[in-house]
Amino acid sequence: MKWRQTNGLILLLLPACAFLLLAGGSLLLAFMESVRGESGFSWTYYSALFDRRELVDSLLYSLIITFSSTLVSLAAGWLIVRSFYPFIDGNGKWMVWIPMLFPHFVWGYFVLLLLGQSGLISTFLLQTGLLEDRTLFPVLVQDQSGIGIFITYVWKEIPFVILMLLPVYLQLPKQFKEVNAVLGGSGADWFKTVEWPWVKPVMFETALIISAFVFTAYEVPGLLGVSYPQMTPVLAYEWFYSASQDERTMAFALLMFVALIFGTIALIGFALMNKRRMLLSKSSHRY
Repeated sequence: MKWRQTNGLILLLLPACAFLLLAGGSLLLAFMESVRGESGFSWTYYSALFDRRELVDSLLYSLIITFSSTLVSLAAGWLIVRSFYPFIDGNGKWMVWIPMLFPHFVWGYFVLLLLGQSGLISTFLLQTGLLEDRTLFPVLVQDQSGIGIFITYVWKEIPFVILMLLPVYLQLPKQFKEVNAVLGGSGADWFKTVEWPWVKPVMFETALIISAFVFTAYEVPGLLGVSYPQMTPVLAYEWFYSASQDERTMAFALLMFVALIFGTIALIGFALMNKRRMLLSKSSHRY
């Protein structure tokens, strides 16, 4: 018993240490591979990344889909939570987890079955006489605009936004609203001084998680995308499995570049948000 009390914390930290070791080792190996040149250490592949036209188009394409789907998901999920959280009790929170049971690939397959030119909606319209030919149905999946990818991510990430924001609103001290009313504050004052500072850290974390996932995930754009333009993870996948050793190394360089960008944003954002979160936590304990 004494040994367990003394070393219990170490045992609890072992899984986290193993995960960090695995992730850190993977990043280190990827970095070593990305700087490997014919004569040793070289930054050649990093400098050559943006000379590839397909990569520039892929980055722009990925950024558009990432930012648009992230913003729409955040706005829709936030609106749903703000509208319905007063009516949700402790027993109803489990319903939020139901959409999370389905992975993104399954969600993308649903979109393909529903919105494809030979999908359920086009078949229904064809059988009811509202559509003369399947080819007249708009191309919503496997299109160059990425509409199917956008719909899939928005459809899948709105429940995630609700899952992240609902506990924050349920933990919002009711005394704050009473104080705002006593001081004669308006709804705009409540939002500016209480609600937005309370939810902003979690909003940032949620936006970072969604944008990082959308920008780097392969399954949905691999299923619903086209051969050109491609999202960045699909392009990196093709480079990695290419017969050319140079393209394999460039795939590692691309992944390290993306990891560096998102890692820097996360570190700066968390450093700024944690300070505000501590202040809000201290103020909430006073009531």
